[in-house]
Amino acid sequence: MNILIAIFLLTATVHSSSQNAVARDVDAVKSTLSSYKSAIERLDTTGISRLFVSNSIVVESGKIEGRIDDYLAHHLGPELKEFKSFAFSDYRVDVVVDGSYAFATETYKYTIVLMKDGSTIERKGVATTVLKKEAGTWKIWKTHSSARK
Repeated sequence: MNILIAIFLLTATVHSSSQNAVARDVDAVKSTLSSYKSAIERLDTTGISRLFVSNSIVVESGKIEGRIDDYLAHHLGPELKEFKSFAFSDYRVDVVVDGSYAFATETYKYTIVLMKDGSTIERKGVATTVLKKEAGTWKIWKTHSSARK
C-alpha cells in the first residue's frame, strides 16, 4: 500500500511540475508577443529583430514580407514613420505550447493616427504566430496578420 501511495505522490508531483513549466512557457510566449506589440505602439522598431528567429517569415494581409529585417526595412519601419500614433485595444491572445513550439492566435482592434493630416484609421485584426524556443527564449518563427474595417 505504501508503494502505491508513493507512486501516486510522485506522479502528482511530476504532473504538477510539468503544468508549472507549461504555464511559464505560455507566460514567456505572451511576453514576446507583448514586446512586439509594444514596439509597434511606440512606433520604434529598435530591437524587434531579437524577438524573431533568424529564418523567420512575416506574412501580412496576403503578402509574404520575408524575414523580419526585410519587413522592418521595406514595410513596417517606413510605415511607422508616417504615423502619429498606433494603439491596440480589445487585445486577446490564446497560446498553446507543444514542446519547443508555441502557437498563438491574437485578436485585437487598432487605431492609427496619420502624421500628415491627423486622420484616423480603425481596423479589427488577427494574427496567427508560431514561436520556437531557442536557447531558452521564445522567438517568433512565422507570423501572419490581417485586418479589416
